[in-house]
Amino acid sequence: MTDTIFGKIVRKEIPADIVYEDDLCLAFRDIAPQAPTHILVIPKKSLSSLADAQESDRDLLGHLLLTANQIAQQEGLSQGYRTVVNTGAEAGQTVFHLHVHVLGGRPMEWPPG
Repeated sequence: MTDTIFGKIVRKEIPADIVYEDDLCLAFRDIAPQAPTHILVIPKKSLSSLADAQESDRDLLGHLLLTANQIAQQEGLSQGYRTVVNTGAEAGQTVFHLHVHVLGGRPMEWPPG
């Protein structure tokens, strides 16, 4: 596991408001939410960004998105939600451990940034 804050959350070295966990991933509430609901879904596998994903990660990537949908339903985001994966510093990635943002609970603007 990489030594990022997310790696430490996966290893339970630091606390997080965990809303979901299984063998492949963990989901928790963002500490600086950008919407009323803002949850991060991260793989337990160390993967710095989407750009580092390999063919062997195909099932894991699908699992992350299906989990994001499950969490959105669990959180009552029936009016819609946004999923975001920032890849690289120029795209706004600040923690280099792949993560999917699940944002909802308010209307989303377009373009996003």
